[in-house]
Amino acid sequence: MPKQNQPIVVVDDDPEMNQAVERLLKAAGFSVTTFASAEALLRANAHHTAACLILDIHLPGLSGFELHEQLLLSNPSLPPVIFVTAYDEESSRQNARAAGAAGFFTKPFPGRSLVSTINRAIDERIHHG
Repeated sequence: MPKQNQPIVVVDDDPEMNQAVERLLKAAGFSVTTFASAEALLRANAHHTAACLILDIHLPGLSGFELHEQLLLSNPSLPPVIFVTAYDEESSRQNARAAGAAGFFTKPFPGRSLVSTINRAIDERIHHG
């Protein structure tokens, strides 16, 4: 069941990817804000209101993993994070698991899988605090 209007934050340096994910998630009933870099997200301070974060691993400047670490320092009760990458590397999968990621997707990924992973992550956060 979609989480109507839940705010999702997407950080990806690929404008086409941001646009595609934004369209997909809005069609699924989410409220979506996209950023082209970790630094842009930090400047906007938008992660505090997010129900879920979707972070590209390979970003210019801070990587998705570095961004996640920085966000955790300022907000230990960070919302669920889903990592996405164009490079399916075992080290990235291990880092995502170690970070407690709610999901890990290699581009291109099925939109339906992303939506269901977001819904599950939000459900788990609501029910387990």
